[in-house]
Amino acid sequence: MALTASICDFGWKARDFSLKGIDDRLYSLADVRGPKGTLVAFICNHCPYVKAVIGRLVEEAGTLKGIGIGTIAVMPNDPAAYPEDSFDNMKAFARRHNFTFPYVIDETQDVARAYDALCTPDFFGFNGRDELQYRGRLDASRTTLVPGARRDLYEAMKQVAETGQGPREQSPSMGCSIKWKR
Repeated sequence: MALTASICDFGWKARDFSLKGIDDRLYSLADVRGPKGTLVAFICNHCPYVKAVIGRLVEEAGTLKGIGIGTIAVMPNDPAAYPEDSFDNMKAFARRHNFTFPYVIDETQDVARAYDALCTPDFFGFNGRDELQYRGRLDASRTTLVPGARRDLYEAMKQVAETGQGPREQSPSMGCSIKWKR
């Protein structure tokens, strides 16, 4: 587990994708785009940072949907090296945590590379024009949940939904490095 942080490149355009979901459907950016923006979350099943915040992420995704933000979760890790991140385990993980958004696998890791994703979790918040406006943390939680933490992701995406622009000051997401294939 290597700690990695990410930073926002404002205005960077979301890259399209076609990734297989745990429901065996293929998902593209257009399939998950909300009228006011899109959240692309790179997560996995085994990372202690993801495990600590997954319940809160599911709640926030539901709240974001209500303000016009679509959400998709992308699993970028090499499941051969990390069996806990296998497709079958993705299905179980999503079921256990009541996902209400697509959970897809990036088998080639091309999408993670196109987005320059660094860690799990890594959050990319786009406005309605697919311009990056948020690349920060969910909240102050790390490997343990911080009760009552400021809702950084939600507040940023609410601002994106209302104005099309994210906050200029953002705290980077931190988590486990993506497990790249050799």
